[in-house]
Amino acid sequence: MAFYFVCLGICVFGMVGNGIVLWFLGFQMKRNPFTVYILNLAVADCSVLLVYILLILGYVNLTIVCYGFDNFLPFFTMYIGAVPFLCHLLVLTSLGLLTAISTERCGSVIFPIWYRCHRPKHLSGIISGVLWASIGSFSFSIYICSLFGQRLYTLFASVGIVYSVILSVTMLISNVSMVMRLRCGSQRRRLGKLYVAVVLNVIFFFAFGMPFSVNAFLKLLYYGFLFHERVTLVLALLNSSINPVIYFLVGSCRQRRFRGSIQVALRRVFEEKERSKEESPAPEGIPMESTAQGPAGEGEA
Repeated sequence: MAFYFVCLGICVFGMVGNGIVLWFLGFQMKRNPFTVYILNLAVADCSVLLVYILLILGYVNLTIVCYGFDNFLPFFTMYIGAVPFLCHLLVLTSLGLLTAISTERCGSVIFPIWYRCHRPKHLSGIISGVLWASIGSFSFSIYICSLFGQRLYTLFASVGIVYSVILSVTMLISNVSMVMRLRCGSQRRRLGKLYVAVVLNVIFFFAFGMPFSVNAFLKLLYYGFLFHERVTLVLALLNSSINPVIYFLVGSCRQRRFRGSIQVALRRVFEEKERSKEESPAPEGIPMESTAQGPAGEGEA
């Protein structure tokens, strides 16, 4: 019971935080290419937490009520059977969205001119929709194969593992390339708040979310668990709850002090007012003219 209530507390905290992010991005500010991904990521995190809130409440109900739950038990058993399908869908979607954010953010840093001029207007929405549809179909196929065919089930599980590895490697390479370009290039630039938030999201996903994903796929292949099941569950719930905390801390941190309300902090992270300074400098190798040289140049002309 203590474990159930600890998990329930994490879930409620995460639901409140992700709900604030959803409300802010959905109704309080104009969306940009990256907030579309963040919005979908918050939906996926909220959904993970909701799945486990219902699961934990069901277990608590069965634990407390020793008699008279005959009508509740069949529905709860059906729900337990659907939880693995829902978890695969939501965890893979979160991984895909983080990879999309990292890759597009890396492209905006390495190829800023091409990114501004040639990026399709609704690319973020299209990629998010394709991720939800494709991963949903894939997870449903795994669930159906688990009921009817062992060979197909193992095949789909193996494909899912390869897909997760490819996304994880792509996400890691994109973030390392982005940070190296910003901090180690010929023109060093400070990391913007959204850059920092994305990098922290990825770090916490690898630290908290990846053990749960590894356990889930090993269970699909009937290899048992590599990590302790309860520990990975708590880490997964923390991973789905911590992103709003990251956005608030990054947005409110000014001169090593945390100031401002939640709305102000989120606005500092997600608004792109400083993009021209942080993401779109003059191409490397072309010196920028200072204001002091302008009149002299005009005089010489």
